[in-house]
Amino acid sequence: MTERLRDLDESALLARIFPVYAATARDPREVPVGPGDDAAVVGAPGGTVVATTDGMVRGRDWRDDWSSGHDVGVKVAAQNVADVAAMGARPTALLVSLVAGPAVAVEWAVDLARGIAQVAGEAGASVVGGDLSSAPEGVLVVTVTALGDLGGRAPVLRSGARPGDVVAVCGSLGRSGGGLALYLAGERPVDPGADAAARTAEAASLMAAHRAPRPPWEAGPVAADAGATALVDVSDGLVTDLGRVARASGVAIELDGAVLRARYADGPLSDCLGPDEALRQVLAGGEEHSLVGCFPAGTDVAGIPGEPWHAIGVVEPVGAAGPVVRVDGEVPDVRGWDHFAPS
Repeated sequence: MTERLRDLDESALLARIFPVYAATARDPREVPVGPGDDAAVVGAPGGTVVATTDGMVRGRDWRDDWSSGHDVGVKVAAQNVADVAAMGARPTALLVSLVAGPAVAVEWAVDLARGIAQVAGEAGASVVGGDLSSAPEGVLVVTVTALGDLGGRAPVLRSGARPGDVVAVCGSLGRSGGGLALYLAGERPVDPGADAAARTAEAASLMAAHRAPRPPWEAGPVAADAGATALVDVSDGLVTDLGRVARASGVAIELDGAVLRARYADGPLSDCLGPDEALRQVLAGGEEHSLVGCFPAGTDVAGIPGEPWHAIGVVEPVGAAGPVVRVDGEVPDVRGWDHFAPS
């Protein structure tokens, strides 16, 4: 018989979850006080704290027939850690909030904690506390707040891009959006000419990227040390997120369509979705959480240590069209994710 949240009180549920998070505990100088008190105490060795929060809602951000509790935990933690990295900071601590209806399985909540703990452990952060709240039947919301340390460096803002900068990507593009497209299509790849077995494996890799992305969070501080003038993570789509950089910096951004096709759209995305949809996902697919940075003209982005960076365009002076993002000179007719836009 499946054990449900309604079968436990709060203390009993926390007794199941806290041991999972205990494995993420770091140096006590960074987290002098962890879970168990009214609030945690987290050190700020660099003198400043980067803070961000992001949440996921069942039925809106995931579906239970696609994602396990572990998948949801990985995804909600990863998207927060990516935001910290996009400031040029190192993640130090996570706070977790779970709002759940009484029929949610206890094992799902523990599995969620395991996914969050996995990302926290890989990223070098401690899970230091959070909140539990009951909700009406059917409601399930998970929110993570991430804290980070800049290590004495200045934050890398969206507003720092300058004409002549090189635009580069660390990580993948379009894979998470492509995986979502496959799920929405009933998990059926659409290219009948591709080898069936290879196509199935490619589709599975894209769908896994959607369920549980693994952003290159280590690359944020490295990019900052390499002189990045602006950084953003691809949460709502490449064009949408670079558009935010363009507006904040008062510049235009020109992307190289040939590079985007050859490096990101060709291969599994094109095999599974066709070349046109593959490119659309590269430009507009969200929840990738890769890092996109602008670097001073002449920077050898391929020489940045650690996770590889690949140049995809340049920053240009703003023109009559305003702070736009163009691909091969044209503003692409694509739209990234917007929580409140009509679907």
